[in-house]
Parts: sequence; C-alpha cells; structure tokens
Amino acid sequence: MKASRYQWAVWGVFLWLVGCTFGPEVIPDTLQSQVDSQLTFEQILEDPTTVQGKLVVLGGEVLHAKRLREATQLEILQLPLDSSQRPSQAKTDSKGRFLAFEHAFLDPATFPPGTRVTVVGELTGVQSAQLDDMSYQYPTMLVKHVHVWNAEAEARSQASGPWYGIFGGGSTGGRVGGGVSIGIGF
Repeated sequence: MKASRYQWAVWGVFLWLVGCTFGPEVIPDTLQSQVDSQLTFEQILEDPTTVQGKLVVLGGEVLHAKRLREATQLEILQLPLDSSQRPSQAKTDSKGRFLAFEHAFLDPATFPPGTRVTVVGELTGVQSAQLDDMSYQYPTMLVKHVHVWNAEAEARSQASGPWYGIFGGGSTGGRVGGGVSIGIGF
C-alpha cells in the first residue's frame, strides 16, 4: 500500500513538472512553419511593399486600439522579441511602429495602451498616417494570431536575483509563493 502511495506521489510530481514546462502557445503550430523568421523589422521598414504577403512574427506594446467598420486596428510600438517571443521591456529598443488589423471583432477595451502583444500576421503593405506633426509610413499586417502577455505574470518573471525557499529549495526570477520547496538538481 505504501509503494502505491509513493508511486502516485512520484507520478503527481512528474505530471506537475511536465505541466510547468508548457506555457501558453505564442505561435500556433499551424502557423509556425509558414513564418519567415529571417525577416527583420528593419527590412520591413525599408520597403514594406516588397515583403507583402510574407507571414511574420512581430511584437511590442499597444499604443492605441480602435474599431473600424470592418476590422479592429492595433497601433503597436515595435519591440524586439526574446527567445520566448516576448517583447522587450525597453521602449528605447523600438525601431518604429506598425498597424495590425484583425477582421474578427476585438473589443478595443481589451487592448488598453501598454498591453504587450506578440502578433503573427501577413504583411499587407504600408499605410500613411499622421504621427504628431509628421506623416508616418506604418507597415501593415493582417492578424492571424495575437498573444497577449499578462502584465502581472510578466512583472513576477522580471524580478531579479536568487531566492531561496523556507525548506532550502531555490529559484531565480519571481518571488511568489513559498511554503513547500521541491529541489531538482541538474
């Protein structure tokens, strides 16, 4: 009977650890193989019409969202993506802005300014619009998938420095939780 409880405990911990390794899907598998991962935002800015029709992954911070007659428009400050496809925190890393259009209804209230997103979309060209006192050429894309990054989870994951639990376990990053610690050595 004790072996059975032990086996269930081991399986429980194993399944919990496996579950922790799979986060939300940023780029759906159905789109992953179609994405041109070599195309940079700088190349898109150089001549948006020559890259029209390419599927790319861009990310950044929503500056403004508005509902148009046939789509929702997201004006996004482009930010470089890390290996997890998460936009950088440093706005000074931006190379410009782009417009993402989603034909399905998106309530602009669900994309308030400051929302971090990663967008998989098809480049559709360029749109000229007023940006303060100048005319700005926005690269445009049709959204195929948008991933919204949770601000609270992002803040926890950005905490720096080592942290040690009450039972001697350790962690780096977020300082959330406590009480029970499971150590795994590598």
